[in-house]
Amino acid sequence: MRLVQFTGAEGERRVGVVEGAGLRVLEGVDTVLALAREAIAEARPLEAAAGARAGSATLDYDAVVESGRLLAPVDHPDPAHFFVTGTGITHLGSADARDRMHAQAMEDEAKLTDSMRMFRLGLEGGKPAPGAVGAQPEWFYKGDGSCVVAPGAPLAMPAFALAGGEEVEIVGLYLIDPEGRPRRLGFALGNEFSDHVVEEQNYLYGAHSKLRPCAIGPELRLGPLPDDIRGTSRVLRDGAVLWEGPFLTGEANMCHSIANLEYHHFKYPLFRRPGDLHAHFFGAATLSFAAGVRTRPGDVFEIAAPEFGRPLRNPLARDAPEAIEVGAL
Repeated sequence: MRLVQFTGAEGERRVGVVEGAGLRVLEGVDTVLALAREAIAEARPLEAAAGARAGSATLDYDAVVESGRLLAPVDHPDPAHFFVTGTGITHLGSADARDRMHAQAMEDEAKLTDSMRMFRLGLEGGKPAPGAVGAQPEWFYKGDGSCVVAPGAPLAMPAFALAGGEEVEIVGLYLIDPEGRPRRLGFALGNEFSDHVVEEQNYLYGAHSKLRPCAIGPELRLGPLPDDIRGTSRVLRDGAVLWEGPFLTGEANMCHSIANLEYHHFKYPLFRRPGDLHAHFFGAATLSFAAGVRTRPGDVFEIAAPEFGRPLRNPLARDAPEAIEVGAL
């Protein structure tokens, strides 16, 4: 089952189950967050809760998309209670691209970059046996819920940014239940969107490069993540394909298990606060930047994988400069 959030013709919030070219509208619930809280209270799976709320009304999915009414598949009325985070160097193809970005002259081939050292840790211990603790991955903070833009909405790099490039990833969406236990709602496509020119200058600038908006969706896939996901990432310019590349994800193509990545995020009590939402990006293996592409405002990012329904599309924009003044009290 796949869910979407959208606004109705009168601007009201709605949730729908994807059924082919249509959306079956849920009754009595207007957000996925409310549906998830209901499922927790009733001790049943989210899919069962959605099925129980499915009404008789259906809408044309294309019409909702074309009218720009899609929303992110999960959100929170208070963005400060929505953590957006992620892990990197988690895929079997990701270390090479990252290492090229962080290339350095090495007299001795045995001297590995930090990226390659992190990658080796994942290869050696990223998929521990059930119940065991595996290697710790790279981790980053992206922002709170205010940085998540809707499918179709612009991904705006700040005026001071040096670049804006896509990062094609799978995102885990979670709600912390009243007992402080993380409850996985499902998975979605994500464009983590970073400033790769800043990161290329020095890998210690990686944290700065991540403080950008991101896009998730449009659909929330319920249930486990398929082991082998094969999709396509595109950059469109003036309606034509500027760049296209395949991406592989799922545990068969990763050096870490999803369970290991989840453990190393939620092991911190800060991230187990009842009522909070979490969007956790699981890492990218394909970057147009690594292929030499330099995007510009007006370009459109498109991410598609059959297991996740409709593609995630967002145009690139640039914000106007801001005057930042710190005043003394």
